Amino acid sequence: MCYDIYHTSFGRDAGSKMKRHTEIDMVHGPLLKNMWVFALPIIAMNLLQLLFNAADMVVVGRFNGSEALGAVGATGALINLLVNLFMGLSVGTSVIVAQDYGANKPADVSRSVHTSIAVSAIGGIAVGVLGFALCRPLLHVMGTPEDIMDLAVLYMRIYFVGMPANMVYNFGAAVLRAVGDSRHPMYYLIISGIVNVILNLFFVVVCKMSVDGVAWATVISQYLSVVMLMICLMRSEGCIRYHWKKTAIDKEKLIKLTRIGLPAGMQGTLFSISNVLIQSAVNSFGSSLVAASSAASNLEGMVGTTMNAYYNAAITFTGQCVGAGEKKRIDSIVKVCLVFIVITWAVLGGASMLFARPLLSIYSTDPAVLDLGVMKLNIMMMVYFTCGIMNVLPGVMRGMGYSIVPMLITLVGACLLRIVWLYTAFAWYPTIPVLFACYPVTWTLAAIGHVVSYLAVRKRQGIAAAPTQNL
Repeated sequence: MCYDIYHTSFGRDAGSKMKRHTEIDMVHGPLLKNMWVFALPIIAMNLLQLLFNAADMVVVGRFNGSEALGAVGATGALINLLVNLFMGLSVGTSVIVAQDYGANKPADVSRSVHTSIAVSAIGGIAVGVLGFALCRPLLHVMGTPEDIMDLAVLYMRIYFVGMPANMVYNFGAAVLRAVGDSRHPMYYLIISGIVNVILNLFFVVVCKMSVDGVAWATVISQYLSVVMLMICLMRSEGCIRYHWKKTAIDKEKLIKLTRIGLPAGMQGTLFSISNVLIQSAVNSFGSSLVAASSAASNLEGMVGTTMNAYYNAAITFTGQCVGAGEKKRIDSIVKVCLVFIVITWAVLGGASMLFARPLLSIYSTDPAVLDLGVMKLNIMMMVYFTCGIMNVLPGVMRGMGYSIVPMLITLVGACLLRIVWLYTAFAWYPTIPVLFACYPVTWTLAAIGHVVSYLAVRKRQGIAAAPTQNL
């Protein structure tokens, strides 16, 4: 366990205990190395999460057919729509804990931690009830094919039983990452993910269950991961230590968390609304495209979640630097993140295009599904680095305390333009390539908007002329 990692002292004052090796110096240490050390466990965690999710799809696709695969895939956009508002608040947790930690304010860190856990528990229960009750009518509105409707409803209702655990885990992991520990959330995910895969095979292959089997496997693994993470927080000996009796919502911390996290959550929700509309368009082409799109999205996610690690690094490093008064490092944080994004796109994006068909064949052997999946993957990967830029720059700005501006740019540059695309370009040329082209087009436009806004913010903060720091 991680009970020996954190100490009451921050390790900066004379006579205090020094930081343990598991904590990363985000304010003064070598930036390139430390950002990579921080991001690598998050990359591994995100990829493992996708692999475990892929295991759900592979098992049902191989043992229950394309309809079951399509049923699981058809729920993704709707699930994200219902959970992203509260998940976005975890961004606020990352920022306020990182800023308080960087400013050497242990009492404020503790209040932020307990407020975040309370908010996540309440939000998880609320979203779980909402998702369980509304999944069928919302799936109908999305035009989910009737041949997979009952399976999709069954999967979603079971999935939302695990929502309280999912929420608390994400907020708790945000706390650990905010103080430089990105490894322990990865460890817990590995353990719970292995359990998930084993239960997938047991429920589907041995017990002859269908989508309900993979859903229950997911729920059980989610509760296992949150138990391990909460034990970690309760055994920590420093300012992030969790005491269940202290669980309460601090008004001041809630306001700060909401001010930063709510715009991020609204951005995620608006993204999800546009993706729900796109999913509805996908549904109109039938269950084969639903299955193909689901499999391709899972592979595309391997690249996207890797880039998402740089978003987490950008938020946390920027937040601690702002708290410590080291704004001159922010420019360098951006440069390092952008280098990581381009390399990731070239290596992983290129590999996913080169090996698209054999990778997709893991999910399904249906030739129609494979052809459609290859088409989508090739379109998505063309300029995928713009998606990374669109995520990292808002992360930097949120770490600096600016959350409204990136939300508005993403709202206009991505979400609204996707809707416009559906009702113009796709309405005029209702073909599959035109449908999926909305992603690279809107990513590029939103990325340009974020570049312009970041340049304006850095000038306002007086760091425009700052030299590269400690790369």
